[in-house]
Amino acid sequence: MALDINRIQALLFDIDGTISNTDDHMVARLLKILSPIRWAFRRKDPQSFARWLVMAAETPGNFLYSLTDRFGFDKHLSKLFNRIARRRRSQRNPSDLFFIIPGVKEALQTLHQHYPMAIVSARDKRTTHLFLKHFGLDQFFPVVVTAQTCNHTKPYPDPLIFAAKKLAAPIENCLMIGDTIVDVHAALSAGAQTLSVLCGFGTEQELSRAGTQHILPSTDQVSDFLLAETASSQTRGAANALR
Repeated sequence: MALDINRIQALLFDIDGTISNTDDHMVARLLKILSPIRWAFRRKDPQSFARWLVMAAETPGNFLYSLTDRFGFDKHLSKLFNRIARRRRSQRNPSDLFFIIPGVKEALQTLHQHYPMAIVSARDKRTTHLFLKHFGLDQFFPVVVTAQTCNHTKPYPDPLIFAAKKLAAPIENCLMIGDTIVDVHAALSAGAQTLSVLCGFGTEQELSRAGTQHILPSTDQVSDFLLAETASSQTRGAANALR
């Protein structure tokens, strides 16, 4: 089903791979670890291998979190993540922990003038708010939903439905913007529309297969795309009215 621009009243954003380029930095760190054995990649690209390895690790990671969520262990896991986050924050500068995709802040600033927006992330509460505050993005998101907000996190629809209610927007009029099939599945099961970006770890093939309604190369292009499509739709509507 194609994306219906006229239905969009609110935007829901994932963080990792969508606003934050954490995944790329994970790849960079892995490349450093692999550098002593670069000789093993004479016929292969070590960066492609590192990216594949992190992608492979992310899938069982999501499965583990969903499993703990299903059996009620997610609160304990979140406490562990919070403890680790506090320790990391006390030992390192926030600039070494958080990374933002270039151009995304400017895009969010533009979108904020046209749509109410919410964060819907599987991150823990502490690091989510620290990330948003560090880059001054908290001003754009009056609603922030984390892994600890609802009984179930993505790919369940619960956090999206919760965010829509807080934004006072029907869930069917919300657009979920994310980089993985987890975001797509959560959006479609909630009844929202979905737009995927390729700046994270989802591939175009798997995102299309999951049923996403539109794909863009990067999140910084979302504002231009939505505003251009909205203007085009309004022009077509005005032309049809004159006929």
